Amino acid sequence: MIRKTARVALAFMVAAASHAVRGAPEPLPTATLTIGGHKIVAELATTPDQQATGLMHRFSLKPDHGMLFVFDRIQQKSFWMKNTFIPLSIAFIASDGTIVNILDMAPHDESSHWSKGPVGYALEMRRGWFAERSIGPGDRVIGLPSPRK
Repeated sequence: MIRKTARVALAFMVAAASHAVRGAPEPLPTATLTIGGHKIVAELATTPDQQATGLMHRFSLKPDHGMLFVFDRIQQKSFWMKNTFIPLSIAFIASDGTIVNILDMAPHDESSHWSKGPVGYALEMRRGWFAERSIGPGDRVIGLPSPRK
């Protein structure tokens, strides 16, 4: 009886592990960006599902890592911090790579944080990353991927 119970338990664990692997989100592709000589590794959020999830449910970011949102339309954008545990700064970026504005966002803040104009990209980094490097509106982001079609 113990052997049969052990086999059933093992079969259940294997099935559960297999489901967990299939259900785990796939890693996002990355791009290396440069702003004012500073290199960034940015995960690319290009689909509506990836953009809706963003950095939710994460508790840390590696140094000089962030998430780049690549939009299919140039327009004014807003972000919130629902289910986001990491304090972030967001740079809204025009289609030519120019930073339009940068805002700081607090964890779990569900208020809207808006770009000051139409943008094709948004880059989220650990809060303070841009300020610590004296990066601001008017600076250019190099290495942006083509907008999503």
